Amino acid sequence: MIPFLILLLAAGQTAPPETTAAVLAPPAPPVAVRAFDTPNDAGKSITLRWSAADTLARTWLIERTGPEGPKVIATSEPGETNYLDEEVKDRIRYTYRIAAVAGGDTVWSAPAAAVASTPQFFNTSRVNILIAMVIFFALVVYYIESAKKGKNLFVRRIAGLDAVEEAVGRATEMGKPIVYVPGLGSVADIATIASLNILGEVAKKVAQYDSALLVPNRDPIVYTVAREIVKESYTKAGRPDAFRQDSVFFVTSEQFAYAAAVDGLMVREKPATNFFLGMFWAESLVLAETGATTGAIQIAGTDSVFQLPFFITACDYTLIGEELYAASAYLSREPLLLGSLKGQDYGKMVILLTLVVGSALLLLSKVPALSFFSNILGFFSTR
Repeated sequence: MIPFLILLLAAGQTAPPETTAAVLAPPAPPVAVRAFDTPNDAGKSITLRWSAADTLARTWLIERTGPEGPKVIATSEPGETNYLDEEVKDRIRYTYRIAAVAGGDTVWSAPAAAVASTPQFFNTSRVNILIAMVIFFALVVYYIESAKKGKNLFVRRIAGLDAVEEAVGRATEMGKPIVYVPGLGSVADIATIASLNILGEVAKKVAQYDSALLVPNRDPIVYTVAREIVKESYTKAGRPDAFRQDSVFFVTSEQFAYAAAVDGLMVREKPATNFFLGMFWAESLVLAETGATTGAIQIAGTDSVFQLPFFITACDYTLIGEELYAASAYLSREPLLLGSLKGQDYGKMVILLTLVVGSALLLLSKVPALSFFSNILGFFSTR
C-alpha cells in the first residue's frame, strides 16, 4: 500500500516552471550573420561568421543559395561561429543563412548579404616575405657588382680545396691518375651540380699539370655533362689535345655495381688522389675505405648528413654541407659565383639578426608596460 502511495505522489509532482519553459521554447536563430570573400586567397572560397543568440541550439545548419538554388551545405557544432565554404565558383554571387536546431525545432536567421568570391592578386599577409626577398636579392646584386669591379671579397679558407693543387701536383710527380667520382645523384640534384662545377676547376689544374683524370659516372646524363665540362676545361687551359674521350665514362646505373666498379678501378690503377664530391648513399664508406687502402689522398664532400661521418673518418679532407656549394666560387674566383656566395652569407646574417631581434621583441611584449613591442612584432609576423 505504501509503495503505491509513493508512486501516486511522484506522479503528481511537476517540473519547475523555468525548466518546462526552457524545453518548450524554440532556439533563437544566430545573429549578425555575415558572409564575405575570403581575404588573401586564390578564390573559390567564402567565409561565414555569426554570433549565437543563446545556448539552446544543439546544431547549426548552413544553407547556401546560388544559381542551383538553396542547399544545406554543412552542419556545424554549437561552439563554432565561423565556416569556410570552399565549394563555390568565382565571381558568382551567393547568399547564406544559418539555422539553429534544438530538439525538433529549426529556426533560420535572416539571409546575409549576397557575396561573390574573387582571387586576390597579392597576399598582404606575406609582405614580410617580399621584404626579405628584396633585401636578399639586393645583397646578391651588390656583391656581384663589387666582385666585377675587382673588390677583394674574403671567403673563409677551406682546407680541402686548398689541397686540390697539392693533390694534383702529387699525382703528376707519381705518374698516377686522379679519380673523380661526381656522386651517384642525377643532374637534378644540387649536390651533383656543385660537384660538376668543381670538376671543371679540377680538370683545368689536371690539364695544366699534364696529369691523367678518370671520371666514372653512374647517371647517363651526368656522364654527358661531365664529359663536356672536362673537354671545355682542357680547352680553357690551352691543352685541348690532351683531352681523352675515354677518361670520362659511364659505368652502370646500379648503385652497388657502380661502387664495385669504382673500387676495382682504384685497386687496379692505384690513383694518387681520389675525389668523392656530390650525392652519396650507403656506398660512401665502401668507396672511401677502398680508396684509403690504396694510399691515395682523398678529398670528399656531400650535403648528406648521414654520409658525412663516413667521409670524415676515411678521407683526408671533407667538405661539409655548404662548403660543397661554395667550392666552385672558392676555386674559380669567378665574380658571379663569388658575389652570389657573399650575398647569400650576408642574407643569412640578416635572417639571424631578425630572429634575435624578433625573439627579444617577443619577450618584451610580455611585459605590460612595453606592450607596443607586441604591435611591432604583430606587424612583421605572418598573419
